[in-house]
Amino acid sequence: MFSQFALHERLLKAVAELKFVEPTPVQTAAIPPALEGRDLRVTAQTGSGKTAAFVLPMLNRLMGDAKPRVVIRAVILLPTRELAQQTLKEVERFSQFTFIKSGLITGGEDFKVQAAMLRKVPDVLIGTPGRLLEQLNAGNLDLKNVEVLVLDEADRMLDMGFAEDVQRLAGECKGAHQTMLFSATSGGAGLREMVASVLREPQHLQLNSVSQLNEGTRQQIITADHNQHKEQLVHWLLANETYQKAIIFTNTRVQADRLYGRLVATDHKVFVLHGEKDQKDRKLAIDRLKQGGVKILVATDVAARGLDVDGLDLVINFDMPRSGDEYVHRIGRTGRAGGEGLAVSLICHGDWNLMSSIERYLKQSFERRTIKELKGTYQGPKKVKASGKAVGVKKKKTDKKTEKKAPAKTATKRKTANRPKSDAPALVSRDGLAPLKRKKPTEPAAE
Repeated sequence: MFSQFALHERLLKAVAELKFVEPTPVQTAAIPPALEGRDLRVTAQTGSGKTAAFVLPMLNRLMGDAKPRVVIRAVILLPTRELAQQTLKEVERFSQFTFIKSGLITGGEDFKVQAAMLRKVPDVLIGTPGRLLEQLNAGNLDLKNVEVLVLDEADRMLDMGFAEDVQRLAGECKGAHQTMLFSATSGGAGLREMVASVLREPQHLQLNSVSQLNEGTRQQIITADHNQHKEQLVHWLLANETYQKAIIFTNTRVQADRLYGRLVATDHKVFVLHGEKDQKDRKLAIDRLKQGGVKILVATDVAARGLDVDGLDLVINFDMPRSGDEYVHRIGRTGRAGGEGLAVSLICHGDWNLMSSIERYLKQSFERRTIKELKGTYQGPKKVKASGKAVGVKKKKTDKKTEKKAPAKTATKRKTANRPKSDAPALVSRDGLAPLKRKKPTEPAAE
């Protein structure tokens, strides 16, 4: 029960109103030390309730009587607009019985309107690093009195090239403050550097090893000959799998638009989501999927993080993601909060090595699946021996005892006898009368 935590009664009232009964493992582990003001480094799978794990302690720290708002007291940094919008809704839901006000700053919105909102000084500011830094450089943002800084999906922000922006924004939080860093993966050296620079003696909470992520999701691969074959497989899966909602991931915007057009042409209700879509279209696509107006979303990795949609139980990787962490986030859109899901990756010859490296990273072996009606010729690389030589290729055995080497002169004669006559013209002397003998190739040229 959430009553076990030392939360303000108004927050517990909101929790009860939202019908939150049992805290998830990440909430049980993170909320108590967060309430104590500890810096946290938390790794937990997507859909595990991470947002509430940092929002509730943050709001509890900001609780108090209504006062004029003169400084921004908490900042939540996130990698994408969609995740920022979703987090804003969660903060507003949990703070509905309090005097705490929140604001949102992301790209794709009017800069001057956002500046006007900042002049009203929200208690909690939620945003993406790029646009927050623009407002900071314009003199519209003051972070000197921030009490709580949250970096959510920190590994994704690094992947998107926001490392310097995040460091700069964290550095602007001059006063003593609590920092909490959350992600679904352990990340690499870049994330370790960020942890070292922005967190002070953090408590590390590892809720899941990477091999335990998405245990409720079946993970399959289907081999394909080429992209047209992949498109046929997508049509077959959408026609024959039982699902409520599905996301199809591609690596490029061009491929997302192409696949979207193919599906629309076959009367599927589908939206497309990628970085070139304006904010209005992106919001419409997500809202229609959540409301059930469409069942299928074709998207690039802009939708791989933070997109929480009820009933999303099928993920298709048209293109294999470029890293194990990205794969974890993609398939994390399904099988959320203890539910079950299906993730199918379509593998051409160019995807096999990438798929194998992701299997090794996850310490898992994906289920191999064949669709009889669309079975292609490519079934994976030929098996090889440990030595790296193809199986079935036998080397001729030679008996060293009986093998005799031919004398060097004999070999030379045999080679000369079989050589075809040269078509090169004969060399003659300068007067054109006496033929000259050709020099042997091995003879040194005359000085």
